[in-house]
Amino acid sequence: MRLYRILKKPIVTEKTSTLEMNNNTYVFEVSSDATKIDIKKAILEIYGVSVSSVNILNTREKFKFGKKGMQLRKRSTKKAYVTLAKASDKIDVTIVK
Repeated sequence: MRLYRILKKPIVTEKTSTLEMNNNTYVFEVSSDATKIDIKKAILEIYGVSVSSVNILNTREKFKFGKKGMQLRKRSTKKAYVTLAKASDKIDVTIVK
């Protein structure tokens, strides 16, 4: 099913954990061609919770120079900030229904 290819992985950092506790917002890395409507449907289908809003952030490709002039590349990604409708709803990112 295409919905399972939209959400690549959850992003779990200190910042996203704070968002999760305070604003009931979760962050996922999504495919580059995913839209807000697709992401909302995928969250509803996979985790069974209703979504109030979806914000999308495109990160650009970054370059760093390592030792001996070696160039390292960090690929561009697309992130989705998903806010749930009810404060009582929670997503356990380790379990998929």
